[in-house]
Amino acid sequence: MSLHLFMSAGRGPRECAWALARLLRRLEADAARRGLATRRVQIVPGDRPDAYRSVLLHLSGAGAEAFAASWTGTLCWQAPSPYRAGTGRKNWYVIARPCPVDAPATTFAEADVDTVACRAGGPGGQHRNKASTAVRAIHRPSGIVVVVDTERQFSLNRRIAMRLLRQRIEDGDEAARRAVTTARWHIHDEIVRGDPVRVERPDPSGRGVVPQRARRRRTTGRVRSAD
Repeated sequence: MSLHLFMSAGRGPRECAWALARLLRRLEADAARRGLATRRVQIVPGDRPDAYRSVLLHLSGAGAEAFAASWTGTLCWQAPSPYRAGTGRKNWYVIARPCPVDAPATTFAEADVDTVACRAGGPGGQHRNKASTAVRAIHRPSGIVVVVDTERQFSLNRRIAMRLLRQRIEDGDEAARRAVTTARWHIHDEIVRGDPVRVERPDPSGRGVVPQRARRRRTTGRVRSAD
């Protein structure tokens, strides 16, 4: 089982990008303890060192889907700001959502196309009006239909119909890919400030990330680290 998890600091202050980097490392350590593999597919850095505006993470292994679900939603890194000593704020929010990274491409094969001869309409002489030279082509997997009657020969109209079908399928695939990318970037605006599904804190010993000991609240479903 494998999937992609998109993490974003949204439009929050630079501390949110700093928090994302730390939450990412906490998540990766948690995944490693569960025998899951992680890979950073894409990173958008913040304006300070060791800070990320967004990260696209690939998760793979048994239980990857359930693990991703436990990290899905608003996440909170609870620690003082490393940039503004005077601020009393300690909660920095990011969001994590599973997401597709690409739309599947449609394979075009002429064997998947049904062609039917039909009569061409309009001016063009007696042969054009009486002979079935026009082509109605249906691509069965997608349901796309084209009708071509520009030529006087059936074979030429069929060739044009195949070309039109292929182009429409390619255009549809490209539109689907753009929609996937747009949906991923809309995640930036989905952060809810407050009511996080997880609250993580730095290790007080200063030794870095330690094994997480989490408890789940029955009333809210939140997970809080006991580090």
